[in-house]
Amino acid sequence: MCELLAMSANTPTDLCFSFTGLTRRGGDTGPHKDGWGVAFYEGKGVRAFHDAESSANSRIAEVVQTHPIKSEVAICHIRQANVGEICLANTHPFMRELWGRYWVFAHNGQLSAFQSSPGFYEPVGTTDSEALFCDILNHLRTHCDRNTGTDDVVDRLVRLSSAYASQGVFNLLLSNGDWLFTYCTTKMASITRRAPFGPARLKDADVAVDFESETTPDDIVSVIVTEPLTTDEKWDVYHPGEWRLWRKGEVVRSGVAEPNA
Repeated sequence: MCELLAMSANTPTDLCFSFTGLTRRGGDTGPHKDGWGVAFYEGKGVRAFHDAESSANSRIAEVVQTHPIKSEVAICHIRQANVGEICLANTHPFMRELWGRYWVFAHNGQLSAFQSSPGFYEPVGTTDSEALFCDILNHLRTHCDRNTGTDDVVDRLVRLSSAYASQGVFNLLLSNGDWLFTYCTTKMASITRRAPFGPARLKDADVAVDFESETTPDDIVSVIVTEPLTTDEKWDVYHPGEWRLWRKGEVVRSGVAEPNA
């Protein structure tokens, strides 16, 4: 299985600390060596990096670890291939434009029998994940428009996620830059850091940070992962079927949608 990482913050924040921990799992402390990618929203634009090499040995990943790219929403993925060859076209996160915004998607799991419906969006690579992403966007393009409210869009995403989860493992990160939608069938956890900030130490690298020296009292930064990244913080573990909508570092909607029978 792959591993996911996302961030939602109320102020532009860098992902260097969490990204450093995750990259060690890509071929060093973990088996997810079949490529990696990360996307940072900057306003309506997206700064994205992808590599088909393992993140633990990637020079591009080194640049991202040490260059403090600041964003309010970021999505990252390290891959352990199960469907589709190891190549750049099959590395997450995937990105498409819909209604004048870039949508970014990453998936952990496998739906080996999934068949997407024909539509405007088509996958470039050969993963079931990208086919799922295209299926989601085709559904939204057909049943919604740019004036559809966020609640209605999210309600459709919840129903779609429940349907996909009935076909296999479906852990999801999806954002349009304004909000971040997450859905869990097996493993997902989150942490929200706010004042008073304290120190934290990574599990997978000998790296620690004192967030008090890196933040202001008004900052709210949430990190969502497959497996907790630190050893000395309390992470909030998702329940199977749980979904959460994040905006500006806070959960603004949540619920449980069991896989459809």
